[in-house]
Amino acid sequence: MRAVYSCLFWAFLALSSIAMFPVAVITWAITRPFDKRMYALHRVTSFWASLYTWLNPAWPVTITGLEKIDEDEACVFVANHLSLVDILVMFRIFKHFKWVSKIENFRVPFIGWNMTLNRYIQLRRGERTSVVQMMRECERTLAEGSSLMLFPEGTRSPSGRMRQFKTGAFEIALKSRVPIHPLVLKGTSDALPKRGFVLQGRHPISITVLDRVPYEDFADMSVEELTAHVRALIAAQLDEKQLEPTSAESGAKSGAKSGAKASA
Repeated sequence: MRAVYSCLFWAFLALSSIAMFPVAVITWAITRPFDKRMYALHRVTSFWASLYTWLNPAWPVTITGLEKIDEDEACVFVANHLSLVDILVMFRIFKHFKWVSKIENFRVPFIGWNMTLNRYIQLRRGERTSVVQMMRECERTLAEGSSLMLFPEGTRSPSGRMRQFKTGAFEIALKSRVPIHPLVLKGTSDALPKRGFVLQGRHPISITVLDRVPYEDFADMSVEELTAHVRALIAAQLDEKQLEPTSAESGAKSGAKSGAKASA
């Protein structure tokens, strides 16, 4: 039954994408001369992506703390990354931002083409020149008044547990002197784990918007300190079983085990 339901879901996603892409193109063509940040197109994209949770009774989405988001000031949104579903769910906040995403996603028919129209920011993993270009694009985007959305883990967690954060998002926030807004995702790894495309039944999904971290609060931090600080804020909202140990924690556990063996 899950396989049948999954086939229906993916078929609906494909067919609706074919239907929605012309709407996105028309919106882009009409608004491009006066909407430099692609605000209207991003709203259409948010509606498009939200269809797949609105019309899916297996994925009820709850959002708390939405009032904490101030669209008048650009920021760097960061969230834990559990599943492919995260991307669809994050559009449910209906706030203006630009995704930073791997280049492969831009090649997906209709969906990827729409990402290009939105001027979301591409990243080719493992290429230093692409990283440098991405950082420049992020700084330009923030300067123009648009926020960014990034998953600091870099990729989906195969275990459903939050991994260590990479520093890129926090380097951008420090260099551009903009606030950081942490978001906490829950439930998406149960709904659709990383490996596979079979929907796993009914699983409630939630987004919790944490308090914005003003630039003044981390201006004197190193990028490593800031990365650890924001990860700790998100980790505090998760159960221990939803976290992978940090390097320091792993080292401490290994040391404790070695000490126990030596004592024995």
